[in-house]
Amino acid sequence: MIQRIIEHQIQEKLFQGKIITLIGARQTGKTTLLKKLMENQQNPTIWLNADEFDIKERFKNPTSTALKSLIGNNKLVMIDEAQNIDEIGLALKLLIDTYPEIQVIATGSSAFELQNKMNEPLTGRKFEFQLYPFSYTELANHTSELIEKRMLKHRLVFGSYPEVVNNLGNEIEVLKLLSDSYLYRDLLMLDAIKKPEKLIKLLQALAYQLGNVVSYNEIGNLIGIDSKTVESYIQLLEKSFVVFRLPSFSRNLRNELKASKKIYFYDNGIRNALISSFQILEGRQDIGALWENYLVSEHLKRNNYAKFYGNTYFWRTKDKQEIDYVEEKDGKLSAYEFKWTDKKKHQITKTFTNAYPESKTAIIHSDNYEKFISQDVLR
Repeated sequence: MIQRIIEHQIQEKLFQGKIITLIGARQTGKTTLLKKLMENQQNPTIWLNADEFDIKERFKNPTSTALKSLIGNNKLVMIDEAQNIDEIGLALKLLIDTYPEIQVIATGSSAFELQNKMNEPLTGRKFEFQLYPFSYTELANHTSELIEKRMLKHRLVFGSYPEVVNNLGNEIEVLKLLSDSYLYRDLLMLDAIKKPEKLIKLLQALAYQLGNVVSYNEIGNLIGIDSKTVESYIQLLEKSFVVFRLPSFSRNLRNELKASKKIYFYDNGIRNALISSFQILEGRQDIGALWENYLVSEHLKRNNYAKFYGNTYFWRTKDKQEIDYVEEKDGKLSAYEFKWTDKKKHQITKTFTNAYPESKTAIIHSDNYEKFISQDVLR
């Protein structure tokens, strides 16, 4: 079994008098991780699946006595798909306030549901973790850096969802099952999604515009909805862990783009499945976009698992001078340009280095990318 980076981090937070929440997209391995944590515990444990009707009923109008009756003498309580329970935040607040010696771990595949139900009641009472598809570090530590580097082209096309990684030869079938609505099943049940077919067209439009600055007006005109609806749908897609936004960086130059954004997919395989594009890399016109999406998403995993607290951007001017990725931490800038091949002619634009002379810069290509996305935390 591939060890997840946050497994050790969660173990360190057990029995500190706080709820632990584990969020992330469907099929990223949350349930598997919880079961592994449960196996390694000496404390009596109960597993509650909130997809089951009777479990949801037991949490209705709860009292501390009723909750204790449900839990019994168990000291570790696992609640899977907790977003399905009405007023779950209030129930967990009552539980942790009354029985602080009990450790509750709650998972949710829908951030907007779980956070809305938990944030206010559990302010100051929870540790939150997010689980992603397998990261480069997790995969390299399971096999080796050499083997994972050999798999790079495969990852760019098929991504790193656990079910994909564990089913070599059946990647397309698995990805189609995921992308045909399973990942955003929660979204399709929302009243806010009035035209589900437009959501699919929006995802496909974002897939084709990968690596480009996104205009809500242009996408709206393309798929037949207004720009405000585009923005609200994208926000919901973010909260269900399908895509994420990267804002533009601007400080010194008048012609810097100031309110623009790029949108990336958490996983390359999902992006390719949406447009049924699974051909090998050689000759693909979108290799640059795939490379950029892979590096940005893998670096995001690295940063979040490492508890990196900084700001991330892209940079572009109106005359199309561009930096793919800019990171700001403690007042210092690091700028990265992504190129699939290593060529001496590749350089960071002087427009940026002249405007920000103290920044560190680097070209990230397929021969030197490992350090940019790896995190040596399991060795």
